[in-house]
Amino acid sequence: MESTQWADRGQILQPEMAEPGQAGCIGVARLGSVHLENGGFSIWLQIRGSSWVEAKEGRFQLQRGEWIALEKDSRPLVQSDRHGLCIGLSLGSDMLRALGRLSDGALYAGRGQLTRHDVLVAFRLWRDAAARMPAADIGQLRPLLLHLIGVQQDLAARVPRCPGRSRTRKRQVFGRLQRARLYLEGNSDRIVRISELAELTSFSSWYFSKTFLSLYDESPQAAAARLRIERAAELLESTSMMIGEVAAACGFDNCCSFARAFRARFGVSASSYRKGVRAAGGFASPPDAANTPIAGRKASLLTGT
Repeated sequence: MESTQWADRGQILQPEMAEPGQAGCIGVARLGSVHLENGGFSIWLQIRGSSWVEAKEGRFQLQRGEWIALEKDSRPLVQSDRHGLCIGLSLGSDMLRALGRLSDGALYAGRGQLTRHDVLVAFRLWRDAAARMPAADIGQLRPLLLHLIGVQQDLAARVPRCPGRSRTRKRQVFGRLQRARLYLEGNSDRIVRISELAELTSFSSWYFSKTFLSLYDESPQAAAARLRIERAAELLESTSMMIGEVAAACGFDNCCSFARAFRARFGVSASSYRKGVRAAGGFASPPDAANTPIAGRKASLLTGT
């Protein structure tokens, strides 16, 4: 990737593959789209509006202030809405290794939310890096990369819990588990099999399940079920879909199983939940539900907090 590339006003771009020792800055705005078909590890940040991201890990919507990081073979397709602006950074494999030597840090697949201040800082650092392309090296990118590592500090705090004798091995294991966790969210419209996750991480099903549980304090099945129900709650809040349509959109075979799962998670029926949200003009927390909003619970799932 030789320079900063923009997809603006409906443009469709397919940037060239980032060389091992290179990085590329990418901007997507106002119905533009970018398909990073052969790029490196990439991280995307929504500055305004919203964007859709389709990758090997699934389908995601980014709202203002949200970020998502994807592995080098994810092949993301990023499309901005009419008023959106999404910025991205693609890193070649040599760049990632140099990052580890430079800062003793690493970037991992995942998703999260930034504060307004962190968004502004990231955008300023991204523009500074973009102005130096294509001559930017790891030293010139250091401020932006360190900021992104700081954004992921909650993720990195879990690395020591991973199996492995060396920190490098622990990071490798954690990176694979984070990708599997992201895959669960990106496919919250259906039932995900353990075999899929094991194949994605190149672990056996037994080792994957055991490691996932020890790292995140919940099984992959429990995480998947929670994400599907939280997706259902979001649809009840933000759409006028019928209850049966919401159930089908979240991978439930019938309304009865959906009703039982929803009540077990939130303590109220789906219809009562929707009425409560509308009456309150926002999220209404039922007695037995977690005491954080849906967006907060989603963020906590991905960051492990």
